Amino acid sequence: MENTRYLTSQNGAPVADDQNSLTAGERGPVLLQDWHLIEKLAHFNRERIPERIVHAKGTGAYGTFTLTRDLAEFTLADHFNGEGKQTETFVRFSTVGGEMGSADAERDPRGFGLRFYTQRGNHDIVGNNTPTFFLRDGIKFPDFIHTQKRNPHTNLKDAQAMWEFWSLNPECMHQVTVLMSDRGIPANYRQMHGYGSHTYSLWNNKGERFWVKFHFKSQQGVVNLTNDQAAILRGIDPDSSQRDLVLAIQDGHFPRWSVNVQIMPEADANTYHINPFDLTKVWPHSDYPLIEIGELELNRLPENYFAEVEQVALAPSNLVPGVGASPDKMLQARLFAYADAQRYRLGANYNHLPVNCPHATQANHYQRAGAMAGTQCPYSGHQTGQNASPNFGPNQQDDLVEATEFKEPPMRLDGEADRYSRYNQDDFAQAGNLYRLFSEDEKARLIETICGSLSQASEDVQRKMTEHFSNADADYGQRIANTLGL
Repeated sequence: MENTRYLTSQNGAPVADDQNSLTAGERGPVLLQDWHLIEKLAHFNRERIPERIVHAKGTGAYGTFTLTRDLAEFTLADHFNGEGKQTETFVRFSTVGGEMGSADAERDPRGFGLRFYTQRGNHDIVGNNTPTFFLRDGIKFPDFIHTQKRNPHTNLKDAQAMWEFWSLNPECMHQVTVLMSDRGIPANYRQMHGYGSHTYSLWNNKGERFWVKFHFKSQQGVVNLTNDQAAILRGIDPDSSQRDLVLAIQDGHFPRWSVNVQIMPEADANTYHINPFDLTKVWPHSDYPLIEIGELELNRLPENYFAEVEQVALAPSNLVPGVGASPDKMLQARLFAYADAQRYRLGANYNHLPVNCPHATQANHYQRAGAMAGTQCPYSGHQTGQNASPNFGPNQQDDLVEATEFKEPPMRLDGEADRYSRYNQDDFAQAGNLYRLFSEDEKARLIETICGSLSQASEDVQRKMTEHFSNADADYGQRIANTLGL
């Protein structure tokens, strides 16, 4: 029948029977020549790719960024030029430490990864729901994450390892205070802020550079859970944040965030009293106020969770003309690590996948072969780098040219190559400032949460952490000591 849609195998051959294996007689063994059975089982065995080491469980949605303030004075980036311009986006939210099957309502930072599908390529901002992080140097990141994962001997979460690491790395103090406070368990992904966290650079048509931090302020307000509320919710619905986002978009209640930036002139970084490239610090708004530049709205769910959310490959190395990196040590490490994680998980051509390929422009390069070679981007109709054109450049056979007009201005670098460490009182100042902002009730809950976990660590670690809390604020440390009975 000409218009019948047959069930087929992966090579397109019609399948006559999908319910019964080929056997030698009614009661006989299955035959190896049942290629359809073999294909189904072999594919089934490979339906799971390695999960992300961090940010393993998450959800995502497509949306639109609308620019409400032209930033041409700061950047030539296409999506930040032209008031009213709209750019397609994709956002992936996630927990950080848990596995794919973990509960959403854990005390854990939340990933906030945003992609702009711009006319000059994909621009990713990969951050969290906090403006800071535990570390300032990527060389410590694998060790830190090991303390957040399961103990390799017991396969259980390990409070001793977590607090021991924090006790030996006081740069964590600011983020520990955030994590253990009322802000530590967001109620869902819609009602939390997002941050680019890192310092990035912008440059304009004059070749002037500025340092920038991105902030995404939830228009739904911010709602967090208490320990008791979270414990109940984890038992009732481990997928609570995933469900909340899906239902909101399905019901037409599209979540929105006001997009803001903090901008610092390049020269200020040399004299500012805080290292502006230290991920454990915030820039005080009194010095660099928020500038609202637009609105982010999420309004479309993915058609296929695995293809679009599980395989989205967000990476801070996805930069576009007008937006660049900075000397932020954690950012420098992540420029390599994020993309490399996707090469490991998905293969060398992960950017050929529909969710990852450019949607508003076309990719042209000389990379060839590898897994998934020849995948066609459905947005540009372009079979990325797999046609009969040359696989080397420069050449005299194609018309590809270098975009010299978008060259990033030079960044001055000074200093002796060394392994620098900064363990000093500066690691405690902002943690203390944050503590003093809390109400008495918030302080009480913070102390209770910290001690409930820290009490599971050894006494020497408890004393070391109490010393750190005291360095941040004397009252902070004294309450911890009293509660722990030290």
